Amino acid sequence: QVRLVESGGGLVQAGGSLTLTCEASGSISEINVMAWHRQAPGKQREVVAGISRTMNTNYADSVKGRFTITRDNARNTVYLQMNDLTPEDTGVYYCYAEFMSWGQGTQVTVSS
Repeated sequence: QVRLVESGGGLVQAGGSLTLTCEASGSISEINVMAWHRQAPGKQREVVAGISRTMNTNYADSVKGRFTITRDNARNTVYLQMNDLTPEDTGVYYCYAEFMSWGQGTQVTVSS
């Protein structure tokens, strides 16, 4: 099992960008799917983006074309580049290693 630590959240104006980073305490190369989820206030946690070991990616419809997930297995790190942010993107963003671990989350707040 790996420990995941997210960073990069913060406060940004609508239309701005942020890059989230998820650093794992061990190797992620054998983990099939790494993903980012988010939880908005008063809402259920939802998947935002996922990336497989073969670098196949998928995205929630609400973020397609704006968010990009990447993984660097050599650095045991997963990234989420978020562009053109809207207030609806506000929430706590969690890194997830399939069937294994969750990070503690990082807050993203987008002001209008």
